[in-house]
Amino acid sequence: MDRKLLVQALTKLFVGLLMVALLVFAPAGTLHYWHGWLFLAVLFFPMILLGVVLLMKNPELLRKRLQTKEKEGEQRKVVAFSGMMFLAGFLLCGLNVRFGWYLLPKWAALMASVVFLIGYGMYGEVMRENAFLSRTVEVQEGQQLIDTGLYGVVRHPMYAATVLMFLSMPLILGSAVSFLVFLIYPLILSKRIRNEEEVLSRGLLGYAEYCKRVKYRMIPYLW
Repeated sequence: MDRKLLVQALTKLFVGLLMVALLVFAPAGTLHYWHGWLFLAVLFFPMILLGVVLLMKNPELLRKRLQTKEKEGEQRKVVAFSGMMFLAGFLLCGLNVRFGWYLLPKWAALMASVVFLIGYGMYGEVMRENAFLSRTVEVQEGQQLIDTGLYGVVRHPMYAATVLMFLSMPLILGSAVSFLVFLIYPLILSKRIRNEEEVLSRGLLGYAEYCKRVKYRMIPYLW
C-alpha cells in the first residue's frame, strides 16, 4: 500500500468533511438539522468506500482524482463559478433552517438521497470503465479512447452522474430555494464540456470520430 497516497487521501477526506460540515451547519446555526446529517452520510460513506476500492485496486486513478489544479484557463473560470454556486446554495440551505422558511418533508429528502446514490453508482461505474479519469481537463500520456459501456451511450457519463448528484443535494438538505440555485450547474457544466471536447479533439486520437458516433453529450436523445 502506498502510505503517502493514503495520507494524502485521508487529509483530503478530513478537510472535505470539515468544510462541508461547516457549510451545512454554520449557516443553520444548529446541529439539530436532520437533513444535514443525512446529507453528510450519503455524501461521505460512498466516498470512503470508493476511496478504499481505488486505493486497493487502482491507486494511480485515485492519485489523479486527488489532483484538482486545472491547467486550462477556461476551466479555472468554470471551477470558480461552480464554487460560487455551491457557496450560495449551501448558505441558502442553512438560512432556510435558521429562519424557518420551508423545510421539505423527510420523505422528499429520502427520495433525493436515492437519486444521489444512483448518481454515485454511475460515477463509480465510470471510474471502473475509464482509468484515465482525471479531475482536470487534459490529455494524459498514453491515454486511450474509451467508447464502451456508458461511454457508448453518452460522451460524458461522469458529468451526467454529477448532475443527478448535485441537483439532489439541496433536496436532501430540505431546501427548494437552493434547488433553483443548483439549476445553474448544468449551464456551467455545458461550458466545461464544450472546452473539454475541444481539448480532447486536438490531443486524443480518434476523439473527433467518436463524437460523430456517439451523438449525445449527457442525456440520450436530448443533449
